[in-house]
Amino acid sequence: MNTLDLAALLRGNPYPGRGIVLGRSPDGEKAVIAYFIMGRSENSRNRVFVETPDGIRTQAFDPSKMTDPSLIIYAPVRVFGSATVVTNGDQTDTIREGLAAGQSFAEALRRRTFEPDKPNYTPRISGLVDKDGGYTLSILKSADGDPASCRRYFFEYGDPLAGQGHYIHTYMGDGDPLPSFEGEPEQVSIPCGGAGQLAELMWESLNEENKVSLFVRYIDLATGTWESVIKNKHG
Repeated sequence: MNTLDLAALLRGNPYPGRGIVLGRSPDGEKAVIAYFIMGRSENSRNRVFVETPDGIRTQAFDPSKMTDPSLIIYAPVRVFGSATVVTNGDQTDTIREGLAAGQSFAEALRRRTFEPDKPNYTPRISGLVDKDGGYTLSILKSADGDPASCRRYFFEYGDPLAGQGHYIHTYMGDGDPLPSFEGEPEQVSIPCGGAGQLAELMWESLNEENKVSLFVRYIDLATGTWESVIKNKHG
């Protein structure tokens, strides 16, 4: 598999929807997490990321303009013990609850399906980063747009290579209905620098009209401490 340029991928897709990047810093010392959201409707664009003790949650920028909180208000990033969970929906809590009950990442997600937003049936994308920096990505999607069947895919990356990551997103591009992501997560290079530099690179590469919020976290594998950056179009 070729290693692709993350910024070029972001620039080349005006509407990837929501995206997760997991990887390892070029010096090999930090786990890398990035999550972004985009929106086409006023309701979707009326959001910001706000920090929580262990991650982030989405929040209405202007509560008076929020018409439907379902599917758009959730906690994308949460920590459980030494693991970090990142997803594009409320399955973050499903995974965290499953881990607390002794289930695996995959076992917890087998209780969930894609989002019920006909006709898009948006995939649920999820990631889990372990203490040692190894990570797993997942996508739960309809059977080529048919809601009668849910297809669940899991991709495990143990001992990640320094300077390399994997990127998964909900849509292949804009459309009506929106075309779901296909294939394996895209292998990407993680540039030199810290969380701030990666956040700036990704934010500038996302489509200006559609981008809403971005979160980046670098976790020091030796100490477990982290550095986080949030960028919001509003506020």
